[in-house]
Amino acid sequence: MAEVINMPRLSDTMEEGTVATWLKKVGDKVEEGDILAEIETDKATMEFESFNEGTLLHIGIQEGETAKVDTLLAIIGDEGEDISEYLNGKTSEDNLEKEDDDSKDIKSAEDKSEEDNVVNKNEASQDASESQELPEGVTVVTMPRLSDTMEEGTVATWLKKVGDDVEEGDILAEIETDKATMEFESFQSGTLLHIGLQEGESAKVDALLAIIGPKGTDVSAIAKNFKVGGSASEAKKEDAPKKETKAIEAPKKEAAAPSNVAEKSQPSKSTTNGRVFVSPLAKKMAEEKGINLSQVNGSGENGRIVKRDIENFTPAAQSASVGKFVPTGQEDFDEVPNSNMRKAIAKNLAKSKFTAPHYYLNVEFDMENAIAFRAQYNSLPDTKISYNDMIVKACALALKQHPQVNSQWFDDRMQLNNHVHIGVAVAVPDGLLVPVVRFANEQSLPQIGAAVKDYAGKARNKKLSLEEMEGSTFTISNLGMFGIESFTSIINQPNSAILSVGAIVEKPVVKNGQVVPGNTMKLTLACDHRTVDGATGAQFLQTLKGYIENPVTMLV
Repeated sequence: MAEVINMPRLSDTMEEGTVATWLKKVGDKVEEGDILAEIETDKATMEFESFNEGTLLHIGIQEGETAKVDTLLAIIGDEGEDISEYLNGKTSEDNLEKEDDDSKDIKSAEDKSEEDNVVNKNEASQDASESQELPEGVTVVTMPRLSDTMEEGTVATWLKKVGDDVEEGDILAEIETDKATMEFESFQSGTLLHIGLQEGESAKVDALLAIIGPKGTDVSAIAKNFKVGGSASEAKKEDAPKKETKAIEAPKKEAAAPSNVAEKSQPSKSTTNGRVFVSPLAKKMAEEKGINLSQVNGSGENGRIVKRDIENFTPAAQSASVGKFVPTGQEDFDEVPNSNMRKAIAKNLAKSKFTAPHYYLNVEFDMENAIAFRAQYNSLPDTKISYNDMIVKACALALKQHPQVNSQWFDDRMQLNNHVHIGVAVAVPDGLLVPVVRFANEQSLPQIGAAVKDYAGKARNKKLSLEEMEGSTFTISNLGMFGIESFTSIINQPNSAILSVGAIVEKPVVKNGQVVPGNTMKLTLACDHRTVDGATGAQFLQTLKGYIENPVTMLV
């Protein structure tokens, strides 16, 4: 049966694509992993490979033409197959469904809608085209979407084990998302019959998590056949860090090279003039497995390395003479899987850095009065504030006077926020969290200090809620306690600016024409030039300087 190929979404912001080059023409045979076309997105020109096998029966978008995502791009099927029904005005949605001789609806598992992927008490998806009725009272529990950006989750801890009774509202497990570790409660009552993911394992949203039902029910067939868009098969282990060791030995003087090494000395069919021809999927798999592509022979078109070549690749022992005196040693490394939090940080910061035009303003403040003010304030009973608390308060007051710095950018407008919610970056083992001090300008220094201390403790214990990390209008990152004198930060979107705070340094300074001992602190303001002009950022820092160098004004 013919498969409809639509214009793919090759980047998170892609809305339309342009066919730069077709690498196949109508009538050509297509293998899984072959490159069909090069498609120009809003970010780059990328190779688009086929996930189907057959004959290219139709090209819907010619070279140089542009079309929206999900527009008909091509049709692949059996040679000579009638595809007229796909070309007679059918929409993309229509093209994904076809009624067979028994009048059953068959949908591609990859293109099923989210509604079809939900498994409820009445049915569980057995494969891409069939459903299996569940025994009475049995419920399949899938990996929940616990945040708006969550794509996969990791089971941190199971609070129930197979055979335990479960009541509605009981906590089943703690699940690590891209933002925090959260408790996941059961919405059903019964017995925990099956656990689909062990502690430390990760899987896509909607993958099989557990099965609950009447005690003694056999659910082995359900667990074995469960599949939602293929996501259950993508669960992966993320247990303890893996340690790999590779020994390097001095070559033997008379040793003959193995035959496979001799073959490797010749350029691979997949390599021309130093360029390796490889499909994007195969390249990604090779990177994940640590495979050197120059050692892989491609079996695809014109020697291109495709998915099956990576799956079937077995590293060969190699030896090469590198000189008379060769040191003997051992290379080793620890391999730590990326946590969901680390993946989210990488994605969000990369997006900010490459979409927001950053520029930086550097200042140095006199901290003599701030030091004296803090010492006097902390002399009060049961009172202790930090320099960071003072900076949060000073920024909040300055932002009220400079709403442009307290703004957000949208394609058709800027949002100038009249409220001040300040995000305070907190380092945790897995990366960085940014809890938010809400209405910071209205809070006292001790209140700010108590809030920041509470959030920092929750962050390190992975107990911050999503609500406590949302809604910031400005962010502060302070590395002064680590002795860092100055640094720059990446803007925490959708904020328009972030302040980097360095250490207080004792140094000679000039006052009234005399060199005297002093204490100064360097700060760097990173601004989004779409919303904050240089003069605007400078004026904000001048206001901030007034509060920091004369902190008593924050109490007026």
